[in-house]
Amino acid sequence: MRSPAQPNAVSDNAFMPGFRSLERELHEYSLPVEGSIPAWLSGTLLRNGPGKFEGGDARLRHWFDGLAMIRKYEFADGEVQYSNRFLRSEAYADAMAGQPTGQFATDRSGVGKLLGWLKRLGPPEPTDNANVHVARLDGEYVAQTEVPRWVQFNEDLDDSGPFAFEDDLDMDMITAHLVADPDGGHVGHGLSFGRTHEYVFFEIPDESRHRKEIASIPTDSPAYIHSIGVSESRLVLVETPLRINILRALSPFTEGFFELLDWEDDADTRFVVIDRESGETVLDQTVDPFFTFHTINAYDDGEETVLDLVAFDDATIVDALSLETLATDGFDAAPPGRFVRFRLGPDNISRRRLYDGGLELPTVRTDRQTKPYRYVYAQATDREGANGLVKIDTERETATEFWQRDLYVEEPWMVPRPDGDAADDGVVLAPALDVDTERSVLVVLDAATLAELARAPVPHHNPFGFHGRFFPE
Repeated sequence: MRSPAQPNAVSDNAFMPGFRSLERELHEYSLPVEGSIPAWLSGTLLRNGPGKFEGGDARLRHWFDGLAMIRKYEFADGEVQYSNRFLRSEAYADAMAGQPTGQFATDRSGVGKLLGWLKRLGPPEPTDNANVHVARLDGEYVAQTEVPRWVQFNEDLDDSGPFAFEDDLDMDMITAHLVADPDGGHVGHGLSFGRTHEYVFFEIPDESRHRKEIASIPTDSPAYIHSIGVSESRLVLVETPLRINILRALSPFTEGFFELLDWEDDADTRFVVIDRESGETVLDQTVDPFFTFHTINAYDDGEETVLDLVAFDDATIVDALSLETLATDGFDAAPPGRFVRFRLGPDNISRRRLYDGGLELPTVRTDRQTKPYRYVYAQATDREGANGLVKIDTERETATEFWQRDLYVEEPWMVPRPDGDAADDGVVLAPALDVDTERSVLVVLDAATLAELARAPVPHHNPFGFHGRFFPE
C-alpha cells in the first residue's frame, strides 16, 4: 500500500504500546498468515530491542535502557513461527529484584550505588543489558550492546552466558553495529579510555573470536560513535560534536552514560578515512557540524570514498527519545534524520541530500554492504500518526513509500530471492506495531514495488525494537 497523502494524526498516547512493557513469552508459535509468503523464503529474522521498562516500582529513564528481548521469526514453506524471550542477564535479575540498571540513562540510585562505587574505586561496571543488535560469531548467536558485555544465545533463545573474545584488545566501549563484510568476517570499532583515549578499529575473521586490530586513533575528546562506514578498502570514522565527558564518569552521582554526553557548539564534525590493509590514515578533515547514529553504506570510487548516512542537525534526537519526553510529546519532539551522501576525496569533501523525507534505521541488502549499491530500505519518519517504510533508489534519486494509518514500522530487512537478477528482486520483512489494535504484526512486502504480499499478526504487542539480521537457512 502506498499513500500519497500524509497519514492522519492520532492521539499523543496512541504510540505508547511501543513503550509499554511486555511480560508474555512465546516459543515457536505459528502465526496466522494473511496473504501469501513466498515459498522460497527460508531462514530466520532475529530482532533485538527493549521488552520491559520497569524494575519493581522504578521506571527506566530512556528507550535505550529497556531490558533486552530477542524476537525470532522463522520462515519455511510459506509459514512463519514466532518466539520471543528476555535475556536472563544480570540486568534482568536486578530489575526483577526492583533495582533496575542500564548503561545509557538509568543506574542504581542512593546508598547502594554509592557503596558499589566506593568498592570499585571507580564508577560501577556497565550492565550486560545487550538490547541493541544481534550477530553470529564463531557459530554462536550473540546479543550486542555498546559495552563489551555481550550475551550468547541458542536457536531456542536460551542465553548461555557472556560471549568472550579471545584476544588482548581492551576496550571500554564497543560497537553493536558490526559490519558483515560480504567477502568474509566482520568489521567493528571501539573506544578505550585512559591517559590517551583511543578509537580502535578491528576485523573479526569468520569462525573466530580473535579480533585483529586494523588501526587506533588517539583523541583528547572522544565522541559518541554508534556506527562507522566500511568500504572494501577503507574505514570511515565520523566524529561528531557529541562528546563524552570522561571526568563526569568518575562521579558516583552520575546517572548513566546519558549524563556524560555534551554537545560542543563550537566543534565541527570530523571525517577520518583509514586504509583497511595498512591501517594508515588517508584523510582527516572537518565539515560543518551534524550528528549521526547510523551510516547506511560506504564504497570506493577511485580515490574517493562514498559515504551515505542519516544526518541530524544536532543531537536533539538523543534527548527526544527519553521515556519522559516520549510520554509527553510523543515523536513530535524527535527531529527527522536526512539521507546525506558524502564524497570524501583527497582534495575535497562534497555533500548532497538524496531523499527529502525523514528516515532512520536504514538497511541495504547484505551482499552490497561495502560495495556500490542501488537501494536503501528504511523506516520513514517526519509524518504524524505513523512510521512508514521507504525504498530509496540512489541512482535515480527517487523513492517509493509504504504507509498505513496507525501502523508504526520498525527496521526493515531486504531478503533477495535466490537466483534473482534485479537488485530489488526479493521481499522486505518489516516488523510493525498497530497502535489501534495494540498488537504487533510482521509485514512482508515486495522489495521492488513495496506492494504488500502478506502479514502475520503477533498475539501481543512488541515494544519498539532496534536492530536485527536475517540468517538464511
